[in-house]
Amino acid sequence: MTSKSMRESPLFMRNCSETSGKYGIPLLHKESVVEPNIQLIACSDTRAHDREENLHKGVHFFVDDYRFQGTYNSPKKSLSRYAQYDFLLSPDFSLYADMPLWKQIESVAKNRWVGAFWQNEGLKVIPTISWSTARSFEFCFDGVENGSSVAVGMIGCKKNRLGFMRGYAAMLDKLQPSQIIVFGTPFPEMEGNIITVDYSASRKVVR
Repeated sequence: MTSKSMRESPLFMRNCSETSGKYGIPLLHKESVVEPNIQLIACSDTRAHDREENLHKGVHFFVDDYRFQGTYNSPKKSLSRYAQYDFLLSPDFSLYADMPLWKQIESVAKNRWVGAFWQNEGLKVIPTISWSTARSFEFCFDGVENGSSVAVGMIGCKKNRLGFMRGYAAMLDKLQPSQIIVFGTPFPEMEGNIITVDYSASRKVVR
């Protein structure tokens, strides 16, 4: 049985932000436009008291989930480290077609909850958008304001180009993003105001 103190804890209830959509996904608010010549650093390459040369970069989470589970489980622990950088992409918790639907919804909710937590702490956050099959379109775009800047990752997408492009088209239709930060090489048919970030360049970290 849950104690009264736990029952009243925002980190237990996860109820400290606005929500949207059928499943009450936490809402990320629209941020100001991102400059076109951005650089990203992987969350696994960030450091406490990082060098000045790295602080103008944004932080991405296109890495294995275990490297950033703490952003959800213990969000305050890494707050000061991530706050050093120019902006953050919301964590890319995995969304696979062979996951049960409740797990996919949970991944989207965790993505948005962490982003909303950071925004509430005064950090600039760009929502990372991902999807699986057409069934995920019911919830995978929730928690993002229309016209926002968004980010998508291209890692592994070439194995299912058609499925990726269906989700990408649905994202454009649903969110009408002002900018799309594309991590990796975009497909030629991808439309929108795309800002391409080279994967290999993101690993060149000044130490």
